[in-house]
Amino acid sequence: MLRSTTLRTSVVGIAALAVIGGLAVSASASAPSAPVSDEARKAPKESSLTGSAKMFRADGQQVRFAFDAHGFAPAEPDEPGAPAGTSRGTFRLSHYTADGTHGAYAEGRIDCLLTGGPVATATGVITGSDLPGAIGKRVGFTVYDGKGDGKKDRVGYSWAVGSIPTMDVPKCLSAAPYETVESGDFKVEHVLPPNPSGNSEKTGTAGIEE
Repeated sequence: MLRSTTLRTSVVGIAALAVIGGLAVSASASAPSAPVSDEARKAPKESSLTGSAKMFRADGQQVRFAFDAHGFAPAEPDEPGAPAGTSRGTFRLSHYTADGTHGAYAEGRIDCLLTGGPVATATGVITGSDLPGAIGKRVGFTVYDGKGDGKKDRVGYSWAVGSIPTMDVPKCLSAAPYETVESGDFKVEHVLPPNPSGNSEKTGTAGIEE
């Protein structure tokens, strides 16, 4: 069976940290703590995708996305016995004509977030919408954070070659980021959870298990 050993190893690391953390507390209770640098205080503690932006459309269509997603990997894995991730948060999207008279919106809860450098892929289930048939569907997003003022940011989404009511994508999957940003800014923070070896940046490879 084809699986991503990277994701499994990283998520297992989340559970392992809870045990290791408990041992560390008892072992260091009598030892003085080292001073924490300003850089360490400012460093993100987990992966995230945040921000909002309007997409560029030459014909003036109003397409907007907003994200407040945090964590890593599915909080509710589909595979029995698989360790749970920490993904959570919300999303909102809308698409209206240039004059605002026709279109729809959708909002929902994030159920998976994966990051790699300046790129984030997230999925979520729609919980509110005025688009018939959309509520309950899972949709996916991929965001490229071009840094700076957001002008180089890009967004892709799972219904690029279909429609939301007829699609229901698996967790953690979306399309390549191709839409350009007209205004706004997205921020991607990449913090891969440590694996049991303690190396938070060891990526591993996809493997085949019998």
